[in-house]
Amino acid sequence: MEQEGKIISADLTVHEAEQVRNFYENVIGWEHSEVNMGSYNDYIMTTKDGTPVAGVCHQVGSNEGLPPVWMVYFQVSDLNDSLETCRKLGGKVLREPGGSGCGSFAVIEYPAGAICALSQM
Repeated sequence: MEQEGKIISADLTVHEAEQVRNFYENVIGWEHSEVNMGSYNDYIMTTKDGTPVAGVCHQVGSNEGLPPVWMVYFQVSDLNDSLETCRKLGGKVLREPGGSGCGSFAVIEYPAGAICALSQM
């Protein structure tokens, strides 16, 4: 397994995903590839050489209600155990795991309000 606790990605979830995608392409120099979500596309933002670095997502479906902030994803070895510990320490699970096992993720809130995502790799 790769390094536990490592920041593995960041996503920004907004209503104007295309405008935000274009903004970051121009400001940072990123490029993008589309991720088909059925009736719309989300975007994987990449470096010029195609290395994935972030995501820009529409605030619809399972992403409805997520805050429009850059959300970092931290790698954990056991997502369910991390979520249980989060709750025990007064945190909240804002989004239950999407999927199970490798690649599953959840969104949590620290008791003081900071939000991040945890992903089991």
